Amino acid sequence: MKPANPGLRNILVIQLGDIGDVVLSTPTYRAFRETYQDARVSVLVRRGYGSLLTGDPHLFEVLEVAKARGKLLEASENFRLAGRLRRARYDLVFDLRTGDRGAILAFLSRAPVKVAFGGAGAFWRRYVFTRLILQEEIRVTPPPTHPGADQSLRLVAPIGVVTADSRPKLYVTEQDAANVRRLLAAEGLGGEAPFITVNPFSRWKYKEWGYGKWVEVLDRIRDRYGLQALVVGAREEAEAAAGIAGGCKPVARSVAGKTTLGELAALLSRSALHLGVDSAAPHIACAVGTPTVTVFGPSDWRGWTIPDATHRVVRPDDPCVPCNKKGCDHAGVSLCLDNMETEKVLREAEEALKASGAEEV
Repeated sequence: MKPANPGLRNILVIQLGDIGDVVLSTPTYRAFRETYQDARVSVLVRRGYGSLLTGDPHLFEVLEVAKARGKLLEASENFRLAGRLRRARYDLVFDLRTGDRGAILAFLSRAPVKVAFGGAGAFWRRYVFTRLILQEEIRVTPPPTHPGADQSLRLVAPIGVVTADSRPKLYVTEQDAANVRRLLAAEGLGGEAPFITVNPFSRWKYKEWGYGKWVEVLDRIRDRYGLQALVVGAREEAEAAAGIAGGCKPVARSVAGKTTLGELAALLSRSALHLGVDSAAPHIACAVGTPTVTVFGPSDWRGWTIPDATHRVVRPDDPCVPCNKKGCDHAGVSLCLDNMETEKVLREAEEALKASGAEEV
């Protein structure tokens, strides 16, 4: 398929989704660069997320927009950014989301070509965008397309933007790598000392597994393989992370809240194995080439990952899994996860470590 606008030279992709969305859209950014080889491709994301993309050689520039509070502040932020977008003189702006803010910024960019998904959004979007991708234009991409990346890749395919490689990939900058080396040295893990990482946290509590069970898994791995564990997470999760690390025997370490997202990617790239729940961290770990074991409960793993020998999925045996509910009867508690024993996670973790060459002590 030929690109719809072969003469494009300056492209902006808007991705105002969550961290995982930014990571899983990396094949789409790459697809724009591969399709328009002489073009400059930039990406606009939420503030704080850009450090994940600054090392990507396919991108010309990474822009960020703050999450303003209140309509007046949001309007002010939009107009300040709009001036920068107008000065960039984009030929094409493609909004990967359906929210109002991305649409407003696309409109304010004054790009001659503005594209987004039509969906069932507000009727006024037809006046903002020069083209809306209709549902009937979107085709299911055959395997081995990465399911998490497929959503945005299918959106851009109708305008001829494609790639043969749908795997999400992040590139670690030397600055982030250097910062992580200093952080590890401060935690007593300098040099090439092997370690594993764990992120037991999710934005949604119904996706989490018992913290005490993670302690048991980490202790067993330490006893059997001699691998130190680092608990990672956001700043607001630092207290819970410290509790998990402190519950391990011997005490593990927590670096929750001590890294930017770019530095987290650098840290995970050095991890022998990443353990966690359905959240952004496993996507980051996969995208930097680190083996993963991810616990899924009510959410459907099939839409986000391809389980294999390197990236393993652990799920309860309950026949209702996945139910796609926010906990049992939407109560915020997932009994399937509460009742799942540690042996299922430990078994997959050990298999992943053996596959990577780890030896028992």
